[in-house]
Formats: sequence, structure tokens, C-alpha cells
Amino acid sequence: MKRIRYTKYNGELADEIGLEDLMQQLSDYLLDSGFQDPMMRFQELNGEHSLENLREALRQALETGEFEQHIREQLDQMAAEGELEQLIEQLIERMEQQDYIRIDQANDPSRMATTPGSAGEGETQARFEVTDKSLDFLGYKTLQDLLGSLGRSSAGRHDTFHQATGVETNGSTRQYEFGDTLNLDANATLAAAITAQAERFIGEGGEGSTSIWPIEVDYPHLHVQQSDYQSSCATVVMLDCSHSMILYGEDRFTPAKRVAMALSHLIRTQYPGDTLSLVLFHDSAEEVPVSQIARVKVGPHYTNTREGLRLARSILNRQRKEMRQIVMITDGKPSALTLPDGRIYKNAFGLDPLVLSETLEEVARCRRAGILINTFMLASDPGLVQFVQRVSAMCRGKAYFTTPQTLGNYLMMDFLNRKMKTVH
Repeated sequence: MKRIRYTKYNGELADEIGLEDLMQQLSDYLLDSGFQDPMMRFQELNGEHSLENLREALRQALETGEFEQHIREQLDQMAAEGELEQLIEQLIERMEQQDYIRIDQANDPSRMATTPGSAGEGETQARFEVTDKSLDFLGYKTLQDLLGSLGRSSAGRHDTFHQATGVETNGSTRQYEFGDTLNLDANATLAAAITAQAERFIGEGGEGSTSIWPIEVDYPHLHVQQSDYQSSCATVVMLDCSHSMILYGEDRFTPAKRVAMALSHLIRTQYPGDTLSLVLFHDSAEEVPVSQIARVKVGPHYTNTREGLRLARSILNRQRKEMRQIVMITDGKPSALTLPDGRIYKNAFGLDPLVLSETLEEVARCRRAGILINTFMLASDPGLVQFVQRVSAMCRGKAYFTTPQTLGNYLMMDFLNRKMKTVH
């Protein structure tokens, strides 16, 4: 039986600090993708999720983070008196109790035996895991920021210009057809039954009679109320995780991860009939649960776009949705190809004729399957631009030339605007 333990509130500082605000300040550490920039926070931690690194990240957040004035004063006082370590241990305990992190006890045999602030030698190797609750919260905050920048406070379902029978009506009615939602329009149904019976009564020579006739409602008289038809959509986010996504002095992978998390939160909360899948492509490609996106780091060096498209098309072919689309986020030209025998053919210079022809053939297969491909490019290399323009022309999709800072705005605008289009 579940038990609840009540304790006396003692007004400690650890209880006043909001864990959600703290998690947001730790987001750069928790979502680290392997990008090295000495000017950014938490870089010396290398994204390793050890308890010792978590303590250091919390220390930096408490020392430099934005807090209310009275909390800031108490933090400064505790730092001056050397009591910050005890506060950090209390915050870690709260984060674990409220399911923001999960500590691996198997790798931390000394944790239960040590006192707060006196980590044992073996404790430096103890690790923690970010829970789904934390990742969902970070996705929500990212979505909130993106929609705020677009001037949107909320989003609904995918509206179309078609009509269907449902619970939410728009005032119009039509005759019932087999398979419709039986959302009867009583007035129209009775009117049709009365009209039909009156015509039959007159045809039988009963005009002028004062007899009372019962109203007989039959199948042809049934009328149903109509509602605006709302479509469902299946989306696959193809995320390039080749090594170039963290090279050239810019972290392109972490913003892409944040956008994927925000899109996942939007679809789950506002479009429950939709599906979202995630495909990572590098030397090869694999499907990854969307819940794991924040834990993914940059992979091998090459870009196997064709294998990513093939896997995405396979996923979408299993979905019975009116709209099926691929959202491809990349910064590199196709430079790898999976051969029929399973070997990986690579060309570091990109736009190899064999790789390019096979990739465009896969794009053609997506077009024939009715799958739209929208591409978000994080680079402006002429070869990449030419390749993406050909993909867009073949699939009648769109190509967005964007940056890590504006990627989220472009992607959300494209996703939300598409919901207003007619589905044929």
C-alpha cells in the first residue's frame, strides 16, 4: 500500500528554490550534444551524467543563475560561509524525490554510507539519469518559447475545408449515410418524415381529412449534423547527427534536439490523433523513440541521407493517415550509401554520382507514396543547396535556409500553417 510521510516544514532554502526553474538553468548541461565551446557554461563537464558533475553544474547554476532577490542574498551568504555543498545535496535529494532525476544506486555503493557533502572515493563514478518527466518539461518550455516568439498562445487540431459527421457541429445537416457518426439532427429528421408522410397522405386522397396520423420515421428520413472535418498527420523527423553538426564553431545539433522535443510535446498535447517518429541518420540510420531524443549525441562522420529517407518512408507506409510528411534537418550533402550487401559506401567529398542518384531515387519513391519532404538546412554550401532544391522540386516540398537560432521558428510555422490547408 502506498504511504505518505509528512514532515514539519522548516523553511529551508532548498524548499524555496523552484525545481522547474533550476532544471531550465541546467538544460544546457542535461541536453549536451558533445559540442566543445570554452565560452559556454558547463563545457568542462563534457555532458557526462555523473553525480559529481551534477553537483558542479548545480554549483554553477546557484552561483550565476537568476533568482529572486531574497534567494540570491541567501545563496551569497551560504557561499561565503561554505554551506553551499549542503544545499546542493538537499537539492539533489529533492530532484530525486520529485522524479526529475534517477540515481543509479548500483554504481553508488557508498552513497548511503556517506554524509552530505562528504563524497567517498567511489562516489565520483556514481551516475544519474534524466527522467521522462524532466525531458517533457524541457520540451514544454522550448515549445512555449517558440510559440511565444510566433505570437501564438495555443494550437488546435488540423483544420480542413472538408466536412464530416461528428460531435462538434457547424450548423449544417445532410442525409444520413451508412458509416456516419449517428449525430442526429432531430428537427431535420422529423421534418423529412412529416413531409414524406404528408405527400403519401395526399397521394392517397386524404386531403382535407381531420384524422390523426402517427409519424413514421424511416431510414431515408434520417439527417445528421455536420462538423468540420479534421485530418490526422503522420510525421517523421529526420535528424542529421553526423559529426559536422557540432563542427565549424557552431552547435547545430542541440537546437535541433530541442525543436524535436517541442514538436513532440505539441503533437502529444494538441494533436492526439497524430503520430511523430524520429529517425537519426549518419553513416547509416536508425529509428529512436522520441522520448530518448534529449539523450542522443552526435554520431559518426558521414551522411547517409538515402538510408534515412528509406527508413522514414517505411515508417510512414505503416501509418493510415491523410497527411504523411518527412521533416529533414541537415547541414551536409549525402556522402554515404548502404549497398545491397549491407556494406557502407562512403565519399567524404559529398555529391558522389552513385550516392546522389540512389538518394534521389528514394526521394522519387517518397513522392510516389504521397509523402511530402520539407527540408531545413543549417548550412548554405552551394552543393547542398542544389541537392535540396532538387528534392523540393521532386516532392513539391519546401526548403528552408535557416540557422540554429531560427530553426525552431521556421519549423513550427511550417508545421502549424500546414494544418490550415485542404487535404484532398
